[in-house]
Amino acid sequence: MKVGIPRGLFFYYYYPLWKTFFNDLGAEVIVSRETCRFTMDQGIEMSVDEICLPVKVYFGHVRELCGQKLDYLFAPRLVSVEPKAYICPKFMGIPDMLAACIKGLPPLIDITVDVSKTNKYLQRDIERIGALFNCSKRQAERAFAHGRFENYRCLKIAQQGYTMAEAIRIWEGQERPVSQKGDLNICVLGHGYSLYDDHISMNLISRLRNMGCNIHMVETFAADEIEKEAAHMPKRVFWTLGRKLVGTALHMEKRPEIDGIVYLACFGCGPDSLIGEIIERRVQNKPFMLVTVDEHTGEGGVLTRLEAFCDMLRRRRMQDEGNLSPHGECLYSH
Repeated sequence: MKVGIPRGLFFYYYYPLWKTFFNDLGAEVIVSRETCRFTMDQGIEMSVDEICLPVKVYFGHVRELCGQKLDYLFAPRLVSVEPKAYICPKFMGIPDMLAACIKGLPPLIDITVDVSKTNKYLQRDIERIGALFNCSKRQAERAFAHGRFENYRCLKIAQQGYTMAEAIRIWEGQERPVSQKGDLNICVLGHGYSLYDDHISMNLISRLRNMGCNIHMVETFAADEIEKEAAHMPKRVFWTLGRKLVGTALHMEKRPEIDGIVYLACFGCGPDSLIGEIIERRVQNKPFMLVTVDEHTGEGGVLTRLEAFCDMLRRRRMQDEGNLSPHGECLYSH
């Protein structure tokens, strides 16, 4: 049987888990193509205007998979992926929105992922999925444990300085991209479903690398380091991704080699609007730039801002070293 997985939302965080899980159950996993303008247009056509851009793109990926003659479409209802923390409320309604907006939708595997208090309901749903593929409870549990292990392997690859999208490609057996050492160290933050989707982010990470930047992301650092910094907030951030972003920003502020921080936000995202503001106010010792995108954002404007930010960081460094003349020219002494 064929199971479709849209290349959107939490794809970049948990795709290795679910692909391994379904493969072990005997299913073939079909993934939608990488996001393009057509994907975005399809999603915009089917969704309401007020929804955020990543959800619109997700709808476009689902629309593409509807033409693949699938037996099932995997669209989990994400509530919480860790104790006492939650995901954006829009994720909870994804299966209902898909059923209401898209005609010809394949049968949904719409399990509820909510481990905020207990994981017994998730375990029950894992067994239910196993029954769909004529697998026993034990086989389903083994498949899920194997999936979690493969997801951990993919995260370890990302810790070597790769984006989650690159880590997934490496995990699937593709060659590792060759990285070149740059003269600037930039911390790039944002929700993975926006930041690691090249079309939504307008190749933000690749553009910065081409400008001579070494990129540092949330996945680069150990989870305990991030949690330790996030604990300095007067009130615990109860969004899982938001807390990781705040913790990473506070951790980056203390590292002398980091030249600046770039935060990618999507217009219409409630958590982004709050977390970006918190980071901007809390980070006092590093240059910070907020880049907000939506379906109308042009690449030229984003590219110009990134170039200006990098130029400013280099001029700032030269000024700190005493090599900046009043006319803006470098004066190196011999």
